Amino acid sequence: MAQCLQSVQEFIQDSFVPMVAVLCSEYAEKVTRKNNLNFSELVRPFCRLTSEGHMRDPNNQIHVVKNLKISVSNVVTEPPHHATTRRLLNEVVLASQPAEGLVTNVITAGDYDLNISDGSLKASVPWYYSWKDTLMELSKSKFYTATTPWFEAYRENFLQSMPASDHEFLNHYLACMLVVTSHEASPVDQFFKLSQDQHRIQHGSEHAYPKWFIPNTLKYYVLLHDVSEGDEQRAESIYEDIKQKYGTQACYLLKINSRTSTLGPDEQIPDPWSQYLHRNNFQNQELPEEGPAVVMNNVIVENSMNASETDGLHLPAKDDVGSISSDHPLQSDDPSNAATHLDGIDDIKPVGTGPEVDVRKQPCAASATHGACLTLGDHDRIRLFIQEFTFRGLLPHIEKNIRQLNDQRMSRKGISSSLISATKKWFGGGKVPEKSINELKNTSGLLYPPEAPELQIRKMADLCFLVQHYDLAYSYYHAAKKDFLSDQAMLYAAGALEMAAVSAFLQPGAPRPYPAHYMDTAIQTYRDVCKNMVMAERCALLSAEILKSQAKYSDAATLLIKLTSEDSDLRSALLLEQAAHCFINMRSPMVRKFAFHMILAGHRFSKAGQKRHALRCYCQAMQVYKGKGWSLAEDHINFTIGRQSFTLHQPENAVAAFRHILINDSKQAASQQGAFLREYLYVYKNVSQASTEGALPQLPLPCIHSFATRVFFGHDRRLAEGEKQAASHVSLDQEYDRELSQQWRELEEQVVAIVNRGVLPAAFQPTQYCLSNQTDNMRFPLAVVEEPIIVEVVFRNPLKVPLILTGLSLLWKFSPKDPGQQRGGETDEVVSNEREVQASQGGLITTEVISEFYMSPEEKKVARLKLLPHQTGELHIRGVVYNLGAAPPPGDVLNSTVGTRVEGSVFSDGLFVRGHQDLEIQGPRLNSTKEEKTSVRHGPDRRLDPIITPPMPLLEVFFINFPTGLLCGEIRKAYVEFVNVSKVALKGLRVVSKHPEFFTFGSHAAALTPLSPGASENCSAYKTVATGRASASSTLVAPADFGTGADGSRPGVVEIPLPDSALQPGASVQLPMWLRGPDHEGVHEINFLFYYESAEKKVSKMSHRVLRHTAIICASRSLSVRATACRSNTLPENSEDRNSGMLVFVDVENINTNEAGVREFHIVQVSSSSQHWKLHSCINSVEDKDSKLTSRERGKLCFRATKCRNAEATSVAVGKYTFADINLGNEQIISATTPCADFFFRRRHPPESKKPPMLGSAGFAPPAGHSAAEHLSNVVCRCSEVDLNIIVLWKAYVVEDNKQLILEGQLHVALQTIGREACSLTQKEEAEEMVLLKFKPDVPPPLAKPSVEQLSQLIKTNLHYPESYDHPFPQKSLCMVPVTLMLSNCSLAEVDVIIDLRHKATSPETLEVHGSFTWLGQTQYKLPLRAQEVRKLRLTACFIHAGVYNLGTPRVFAKLAEQGSMCEASQQSATPALIIINGV
Repeated sequence: MAQCLQSVQEFIQDSFVPMVAVLCSEYAEKVTRKNNLNFSELVRPFCRLTSEGHMRDPNNQIHVVKNLKISVSNVVTEPPHHATTRRLLNEVVLASQPAEGLVTNVITAGDYDLNISDGSLKASVPWYYSWKDTLMELSKSKFYTATTPWFEAYRENFLQSMPASDHEFLNHYLACMLVVTSHEASPVDQFFKLSQDQHRIQHGSEHAYPKWFIPNTLKYYVLLHDVSEGDEQRAESIYEDIKQKYGTQACYLLKINSRTSTLGPDEQIPDPWSQYLHRNNFQNQELPEEGPAVVMNNVIVENSMNASETDGLHLPAKDDVGSISSDHPLQSDDPSNAATHLDGIDDIKPVGTGPEVDVRKQPCAASATHGACLTLGDHDRIRLFIQEFTFRGLLPHIEKNIRQLNDQRMSRKGISSSLISATKKWFGGGKVPEKSINELKNTSGLLYPPEAPELQIRKMADLCFLVQHYDLAYSYYHAAKKDFLSDQAMLYAAGALEMAAVSAFLQPGAPRPYPAHYMDTAIQTYRDVCKNMVMAERCALLSAEILKSQAKYSDAATLLIKLTSEDSDLRSALLLEQAAHCFINMRSPMVRKFAFHMILAGHRFSKAGQKRHALRCYCQAMQVYKGKGWSLAEDHINFTIGRQSFTLHQPENAVAAFRHILINDSKQAASQQGAFLREYLYVYKNVSQASTEGALPQLPLPCIHSFATRVFFGHDRRLAEGEKQAASHVSLDQEYDRELSQQWRELEEQVVAIVNRGVLPAAFQPTQYCLSNQTDNMRFPLAVVEEPIIVEVVFRNPLKVPLILTGLSLLWKFSPKDPGQQRGGETDEVVSNEREVQASQGGLITTEVISEFYMSPEEKKVARLKLLPHQTGELHIRGVVYNLGAAPPPGDVLNSTVGTRVEGSVFSDGLFVRGHQDLEIQGPRLNSTKEEKTSVRHGPDRRLDPIITPPMPLLEVFFINFPTGLLCGEIRKAYVEFVNVSKVALKGLRVVSKHPEFFTFGSHAAALTPLSPGASENCSAYKTVATGRASASSTLVAPADFGTGADGSRPGVVEIPLPDSALQPGASVQLPMWLRGPDHEGVHEINFLFYYESAEKKVSKMSHRVLRHTAIICASRSLSVRATACRSNTLPENSEDRNSGMLVFVDVENINTNEAGVREFHIVQVSSSSQHWKLHSCINSVEDKDSKLTSRERGKLCFRATKCRNAEATSVAVGKYTFADINLGNEQIISATTPCADFFFRRRHPPESKKPPMLGSAGFAPPAGHSAAEHLSNVVCRCSEVDLNIIVLWKAYVVEDNKQLILEGQLHVALQTIGREACSLTQKEEAEEMVLLKFKPDVPPPLAKPSVEQLSQLIKTNLHYPESYDHPFPQKSLCMVPVTLMLSNCSLAEVDVIIDLRHKATSPETLEVHGSFTWLGQTQYKLPLRAQEVRKLRLTACFIHAGVYNLGTPRVFAKLAEQGSMCEASQQSATPALIIINGV
């Protein structure tokens, strides 16, 4: 329960005080009215005694009366009407609102921080985790004030307004003051007249009201003297006469109005009356200055509200808002949806603060100053007058009456006790068992005569209670309770039970516990038996305060809730609010019960017309319900807050509350959400109409996912026409791919670096056409004048009802600036379209407007809004602006897509509002420095802040006859059309790709193929000439002619030749483009990046532009080519031809399994390309056999290769490649031209290790920086390395649509090492294994030593001998044949050679076939051979009979001369050398 200013004892004592009536003469009233007060108001601030009073009880014991307060009021002969009392109580509560400007009291209860005091602390209260500690601290604080002053005001005025009842005497008059002035002609006669009036009012039959305590009422005669006007001596004389007539104890001379001069401007007099005059004088039934209130169904409604505003808003009948009932706060059909917004009610301004709160005026507050004629001395005299009246008149009068009543009771007690004992003796009557309240007969209408002994006991008890003699009062109340119960006088019994319980509680020292059951019985009796809710309410208020003081908050809350009923909404609201406060004051706070009962209290406040208090209750309850997932409860609270705020003329709060219902996911039905939406629109429309500001309001619907906003800089590209295929480029329909975006960036960096001589500019900014939440938006994007900017905004409709937006467009600000002006510098003006959104702003920016945008229930939809800038400057896109309305019923909607047409008006009910929503995008979190990692900082996101640059060229690219499927290695010719669609010429057109082996635009030589697509339909993509079969020709070609570097690097960036090196505005050009199918089958994505610049020199942040295209190619299998090179054993006599022979075996397999309709492949030509070798001739010419391969067939070709002659290796030919062609048909393809040579130079090199540099014969010295061991290793490796590239050109016959087509292609095989097979299809590299983390540096790997295979190929041997030899064995038995052994050093280093002739064939099969012979002469030689030296060794073979012999038996060992410790390696044996010995 809320804290109070007074303690419980003080509250109860002030609730029951002696009542004193006042009767004034007419002239006395005029004297007091000089101070704007009547007499009762004049003495009211001084009615609490500051000194103690003494009296004797019936036992003659002195009783001390402390801090006694009396109530002085004018005599009113008409009782207050019930409706008037309720109205005035309502005004009291309405006038008491939370104070402004005080510190908010926040109390923590578990997980809740509740603001329950509404700014009632004068100093800030610390936050406590423990609820109990918080309450203890608050209860002990001297600065703690009442948390619910409206309840205290209601309670005080309720107790004062209670009508006098016959069953109790507490509010009956004990005395009457008769006031007469000394200025009257005959004051004594006037006193007599007033005394007669009082007697007539009390004892006359015409006046039943007011009630008087005892027949012999104390009359106190007060002579009022106006010091400023009257004669003091006359006043004293009159006073003496009065004392002689009425006695000294009953008279008093009161002097007032001592001030003779007016107050100065700076002079101030205390005004103790102001705190009392704001309370309504119910006894006088004074009406408030504001006039009567409207009474509707016993509900008091504020004057500022019409009757129709009590239950809702002024809504059109079509809205059907009447379906939202407010009969109960938590009805299932009540509007309820505000989801779990943590800031739910924080957006609403505090109720009772701000200029919009019109708190009611104080009803009885006078505008003039009170007590203007009184001095401080007059104040003391008035205070002394009250003290004298109490001590010398009132208390003795009460003491005398207590004694008289007690004597009467004692005398009756003796007689009644003897009669009762006799009755019990004769009739055997025992104690009658007490009956429950329900069993007792309803005798509430029973009335005792005034002289009844039971009433005398009650009078005596009330007198003792009024003078604070609670022990004696309890005994009398207890005795009266028994008598009343025995008579079944339930109204009297309930009153006795009530006061007995209060007396027991107030007894000093607490001799007995508080009998709460007395109060419960009294309340039940008042409510159920006597049907007297006023008395029941008083009992509940007293008992609740007592229980609260004993920390019995649960019992207090239960008691207060029981007293709620339908007969008084105001009382029920106040009691429910106090019960809610009891729940949070418990040892274990029941926060949810607090919130629930605050909702109930708010509902009853609303029914009672207390809109502000209702709003406050709902706001306090919202603190508990928000963010906990109770969406239905939140919806109801927000809806009620919205309605109450609107009724109280707080439209901003109403809009904020309705906003929360709509912006979160709702669990309400569609019809209920529709009612929410229409009511929100109605409130918002009223707010916007009342607002004088020109700014558009912020709308809550639909929800915008600002983070998902995308911005596209580009124009609408033309679609494909016929065979033309437009470049894919970038569009909003494409999903963002981070890896692909990185590839595009690398390509752009590559071409920009080439253009800028290999250096990437420091101010380089990669081109981004589409910005999203996944792109880098730290820099300001660049847009071009006269090119559209498209903003894609993602809307979501959270409701189950459709929405329709009209006039949807972007909201922007623009700062015109010159291209050279820095961003953020001084600008002349900032232009915005907020004021006139419908205007196109054609001079600066054209804004596209979507006329209608329909959103289905719970739909997420994308809107693409366009801006077209016409001037350079800085653009800031702020948000979107539109008209929001509820869509018509489904039957009226013809189409639920963008641009729907609705029958009649778009908003059939005319209920829509215009507003905007901001696009606020939070940048990425910074996480680079330590400070950023330890804090939460976000970088900028500038996707909505483009810089408009001067005009730039705009390129469109179309591909003609561009294939989608190719065979592996297939060559196809297509055409590319370049169109400049801007008004600026472009230059520097280049293309870059990660797959340069896929395409070529040809070499710089003259065109050798048809120029138009139509002329190339049935022509070959190659340059061909007619020739004989198996002919060979060679051509010398420089790689630079085909864009390849001198080191053989592939051309990553290709410059596209344009006529006059530029493309004028509106011009177009078609260029041929050759394509080659990828070497591996599957689907391949080939990315092209076209780079171009402006031909005009302008100051612009945009230096270039790019165009992207992704080609999808499906590659099918064709041929597999394997090649092997081996040395030729022949050593020509010509020294130039020595070491220059090599055999090349080419194995071709058709691995196509009839894919793409391929019937067969024809090998039409084999070409070679190398700087050192070339194909010489074909050994196995297939003159009599066709060179075709059907599916799964293989063929093998053998070619002789020779080294290029020295004549070709002139200075002109340095770095050039020799192309040799060996055609196998009637046509020769010139491989040294486009496109064959282009694709050869663009081929992918095999993953081989870097080759060491070639050494000349005289250059044996190791290069600088290399050790001798490394040099020798390279020398040995060079012996077996070959740099020969084989190009296999083929034709494939394909049947497609019953037509036979001829496809062409080429495959590449790179021969690197003699004896090692090379293949056109490289094997997939195995995945690299994970390298373990190492903390110590690795030991340098040992030097690579030449392998055994490499060392066995240092020396090439060849035997020269006659094929047959005739010898006459009969005449000469030994046949000696001269044989020459040719030794050739294949390496570039000096070699030591050992020839062993002792080796003989030991195999029996060899002996059987070839026979045995012997070598004559020296059988072992050791010879040094210089680099590439050829030596002859003459030998003699001896035979003893005719036959066939193999002379290839010598064994040759060799080692490098510098490697002394190295063992000789056996060289490869020569092929069998057979000789025929014929006998003659």
